[in-house]
Amino acid sequence: MTMSSTTTDGPDGLAQVRALLAAGRQPPLGEKLGIALIEADHGHAVFEATPDGSSYNPMGGVHGGYIATILDSACGIAAHTALKPGYGYTTLELKVSFVKGLSSTSGTVRATGRLISMGRRAAFTEATLTNDKGQVCATATSTLLVFEVPTGR
Repeated sequence: MTMSSTTTDGPDGLAQVRALLAAGRQPPLGEKLGIALIEADHGHAVFEATPDGSSYNPMGGVHGGYIATILDSACGIAAHTALKPGYGYTTLELKVSFVKGLSSTSGTVRATGRLISMGRRAAFTEATLTNDKGQVCATATSTLLVFEVPTGR
């Protein structure tokens, strides 16, 4: 039986996220959709975006997938900040509740993610999306699989 080796010499999740912020870099999908990580601390992440017509569904409102992407990002990075060196994660489940529709008049929206629990194999997070008036527009809960990342990845 062979076991994959992992590295615990590298930075932990919070150090990785802080390095990303310090370098002024964003994840590629965030760049494409105009979603920016603006703040992170242990168990906490904040993303901002300003929806416009390019994020609309055929009915003339912001597409639910755009909203879910912002919330998934906030949930995921909140978990990422609590990872030990050599560990990664992936979303297993995301439940989104849409409270108030968004449009190009919603202004800058903010998704705040919070870590509820980090275990050896699973993390549980939640996030709230608010518009520029501070009104709750959507909420999410997420279950994430936590795993060791093989050396060389």
